[in-house]
Amino acid sequence: MMDIIAGTENFVREKLAGAEAGHDWFHTDRVRKNALLIAQTENCDRLVVELSALLHDIADSKFTGGDESVGPRLARGCLERHSVAEDIVGHVIAIIENISFKGGNFNRTFSSPELNIVQDADRLDAIGAIGIARAFHYGGFKNRLLFDPSVPPQLDMDREQYKNSSAPTLNHFYEKLFLLRDRMNTDTGKRLAEDRHRFLEAFVAQFLAEWNGEK
Repeated sequence: MMDIIAGTENFVREKLAGAEAGHDWFHTDRVRKNALLIAQTENCDRLVVELSALLHDIADSKFTGGDESVGPRLARGCLERHSVAEDIVGHVIAIIENISFKGGNFNRTFSSPELNIVQDADRLDAIGAIGIARAFHYGGFKNRLLFDPSVPPQLDMDREQYKNSSAPTLNHFYEKLFLLRDRMNTDTGKRLAEDRHRFLEAFVAQFLAEWNGEK
């Protein structure tokens, strides 16, 4: 098991070298740590959890021209090179294919305790202090405005509209980040999300007060 984990970790580190900082190796490692923490309180296959966490962002479709098949293909190749059993490979691939938020209007085609854990772990990294840093880093990476009061958040986007949105970064808080607390799957995920959600709310309140010259 350790050889499989170590080999997968090395593969991910190599593939994500130079990646955008919100979706780089450090993001992956934080998600792994979150997932293993949640897994302590869940009945699950820890190998599937750790492999899925390591491979969940191996090729985010935001950086592959929208092609959602690249990540699962790379993940499968990595696992097969390490002679991982097909039932585990299939499970990991299903998690990768169903983990993303996709505008919130996406029905999962697969469900498992391991998916619940890794999805919660990934969502935890999207909120709180690190979530704020990631949001504005990605907004800068895409040359987006910080905020524009004339551009309201869109809460009913389908997955294509969400994927193609170029709205100011603060809109992302309303369109995704504020929604994640209530979409956590596990009790541990829900508990950890509470503090991070409150941090988001405090940040946006302070941001808007400063923007409007109130503080």
